[in-house]
Amino acid sequence: MIRLFNHYLSLRVLLLTLIEAMVLFQSMVLGFEIRFLDQSLPLPVLEAGLFTAVMLLMMTGLGLYDTQAEPFRTTVQRLIVAYSLSLMVMSVVFYLFPDTYVGRGVFAVTSVFAVAGVLVIRVMFFRVTDIGLPKRRVMVLGNGEDAEQTIRFLHDGGRGRTIQYAGLYPVVAERDTPEGERRFDHEHLLRTVKDLRVSEIVLAVRERRGGVLPLRQLLDCKLKGVRVMDLTSFYEREMGVLKIDNLRASWLIFSQGFEQGLLRDMIKRSFDVAVSLILLTLALPVLLLAILAVVLESGRPVFYRQERVGQGGRPFTIMKLRTMVQDAEKDGQPRWAGQNDARITVVGRILRRTRIDELPQLFNVLRGDMSFVGPRPERPFFVRHLLEDIPYYDVRHSVKPGITGWSQVRYPYGASVEDSLAKLQYDLYYVKNHSLFLDLLILVDTVQVVLLGKGAR
Repeated sequence: MIRLFNHYLSLRVLLLTLIEAMVLFQSMVLGFEIRFLDQSLPLPVLEAGLFTAVMLLMMTGLGLYDTQAEPFRTTVQRLIVAYSLSLMVMSVVFYLFPDTYVGRGVFAVTSVFAVAGVLVIRVMFFRVTDIGLPKRRVMVLGNGEDAEQTIRFLHDGGRGRTIQYAGLYPVVAERDTPEGERRFDHEHLLRTVKDLRVSEIVLAVRERRGGVLPLRQLLDCKLKGVRVMDLTSFYEREMGVLKIDNLRASWLIFSQGFEQGLLRDMIKRSFDVAVSLILLTLALPVLLLAILAVVLESGRPVFYRQERVGQGGRPFTIMKLRTMVQDAEKDGQPRWAGQNDARITVVGRILRRTRIDELPQLFNVLRGDMSFVGPRPERPFFVRHLLEDIPYYDVRHSVKPGITGWSQVRYPYGASVEDSLAKLQYDLYYVKNHSLFLDLLILVDTVQVVLLGKGAR
């Protein structure tokens, strides 16, 4: 893992992206050279760069840079769809900017080199890195449920994971040690680390007082080049969450992140306004068709207004296209939306699956109530209960709520207290590490959510 603009990224994914970017760029260059073999042309930097950027965006949006393993056939299908979408986007760009036009002959040659090149690179890359890429061997120091959960996570590795379980080092009474695990003496911690070839130690210890941790020995390990991490930081890096079970107020206070400031707010606001205006302009025909469909199926009103909790706990009115029958909560009792909820109309189900019902929230962004990217705003009724049930829930209100967010692209639709707890862990990660770079990554992942229909209800 490498930390870039406060966000952790897989080094292997970054390396793959760079290699494929070079392949895509060179494919367009070869397309020009082969098509105009008898002519001397300058290097098509603009055309090749544009093609590379659009292809990488579409490939990322279709999940081709996810770390989970998938069949080769699925990769081929996603790559073909990504290329088809890229051609559509490039056609729009050619229409708006004629100077960037690329002929069909060049694209035909480019298609062969680009698709074949990416597929060959992926087959070779994953085989080589699976064998040759060094693994970070992680030893868990602790016991109990936290240690067992961490061990299960380390065992549940997949493609793209460069960590592996090295062993358990118990630090509590022997009767609490998981069956089958070897118990070590604290005095031999450095020797154990050397024997197991440990490169990283994760402290899965909830209670650290009373001399539980072998501090001197841990310092010796760190001086020998072994990384020592607490459990919260480990999950933050590996999963992109701040796990509530392991979270302490002191960790939140002293850890890096949670940065606010006038410059950051100005950049964020400029980004929100620019993206909202562009998207609103492009999506206006779709929005008008959706409004017509709602009217034809269930009449007026078309828009649904609802009170939500925004930044600083201040209420505001959110606007969406109506996807439920009229008077869906006529008894006045707020309810979570359930799977196959009978209150959702036929048109409403399509609008929810494609996220078109969220488009009117662009006006909330322009008005300043919301940001384009941020934690999803909840209703005051649910917030009051969630504040009582979930620690640190109010931390998510330190930033503006968003149309899309880290929890939306990483976790399925949430409709219960348990789901809210799981989503809060992603929201806390975003609040701690939010940046323009992370916002851009979330926007790209949102494309995948919309195209593949993930988490719709």
